[in-house]
Amino acid sequence: MPVCKRLGVVWNLAAKSLSGRLLLLTLLFVLAGQVLIFVPAISLYHRELLGDHILSAELAILPFTEPDGRNLPQSLREEVLRHADADAVLLKQKTRSDFFQVGAMHAQVDRTIDLTKATLFDEMEDGLDCLFGPGTRTLYVIAPTQIRNAQWIGIVLSEVSIRAALVVYARRIVVAGLFLSGLAAALVFVSLYFFLVRPMRRITRSMVSFREEPEDAGRIFPATGRADEIGVAERELAAMQRELSSSLKQKERLAALGSAVARIQHDLRNILATAQLASDRLAASDDPAVRRLTPSLVAALDRAVALATSTLDFGKTAAPKPVRFALKPLLGEAGEAALGSAPGMVFDNRVAAELTLEADRDQIFRVALNLMRNAVEATQGRGKLTVTATQEERAVAVEIADDGPGISEAVRVRMFEPFVSASRAGGFGLGLAIARELVRGHGGELTLVSTGPQGTVFRFTLPDRS
Repeated sequence: MPVCKRLGVVWNLAAKSLSGRLLLLTLLFVLAGQVLIFVPAISLYHRELLGDHILSAELAILPFTEPDGRNLPQSLREEVLRHADADAVLLKQKTRSDFFQVGAMHAQVDRTIDLTKATLFDEMEDGLDCLFGPGTRTLYVIAPTQIRNAQWIGIVLSEVSIRAALVVYARRIVVAGLFLSGLAAALVFVSLYFFLVRPMRRITRSMVSFREEPEDAGRIFPATGRADEIGVAERELAAMQRELSSSLKQKERLAALGSAVARIQHDLRNILATAQLASDRLAASDDPAVRRLTPSLVAALDRAVALATSTLDFGKTAAPKPVRFALKPLLGEAGEAALGSAPGMVFDNRVAAELTLEADRDQIFRVALNLMRNAVEATQGRGKLTVTATQEERAVAVEIADDGPGISEAVRVRMFEPFVSASRAGGFGLGLAIARELVRGHGGELTLVSTGPQGTVFRFTLPDRS
């Protein structure tokens, strides 16, 4: 494998995995801290180097500041000044200035550094300038002095020795910084890996394994007893997987039972249809007892057929096929179908004619028809049914209201569950369940807005894809 390709694989592992990103970020932050330490350290060492030269110069010229210093022999004077670590020294006193030529004369001074007025940022700038500069300049350094009756001392010297010492010191800091950065990054990474990354890997592996076969109880995550956030996440994941696995098993059993019931209901409806034909013939019988019992038999058969039909309709929840249509005519059709058996009921369609909706027209018709039939049954066909619709932000809301006696508290809690009747004692309780499932299939919601002696208001909201 080529070197570039190997580096690419390593970079992908480091940049795309949680542990790799954690390691890179740790190294980055530690190196940033080392840079913040490096600059002040360089400026401080540069200040110390200049201070050493100033101190050597002070010690070299100190004997000549005494009253008898001018009488020292010239050879001794040259020998003492040779240890000044400078080419020239200028001592500024209150009444005079003394100049001592130690080494070779410099034609010009390239940079002046005044330590009597330097701030922290000035010292940092001087240190970096010396480190990254050419290193061959002539410096004139002015600094405070401890010599009696003197105001300040200035030295002229070459930058070569100072920069050489500063480079050596910078290399040591870089090496030590890289070592400490790597050590700190490794310690932080190992700590975070064992306390954060590895538990997260266990959680993700469990999620992937559970997704492959959620019915297998053996793939439920074994939560630990950790008291931190990771422990809470582990316990919540294990609880969720247990509930989901149990729910899936229950739904699988219910699906099998529902399939069997659907087949039974289909056959039962055919049988009941035959029984209805027989009951029609019995109604024409001359026997008074038969004629008296036949209406009850017909009603029972009609109810059985209606139950079979409703149960089959409840199982038919195909995916919606949205088209754009006008909402007012559809609700009008549903109202006519619902109020066909209740000519004494008033239907008030207040929906704007220009309001349109993009949804499955047949399914929305079923929703509206089920809600309106419930309203007719609640008012016993002698009330008023009002339909309104409003355009909301990215949604269309439809409200169907009646002036019936309302829904009892006992039924209200479970009225959207299958086979729970919300309107009349003889109902099957599938209308609201079917309506809510169809609305949710569109991404909307069906809710009970209000109910009481003044009537009941249902509201279903559908997203407006326009």
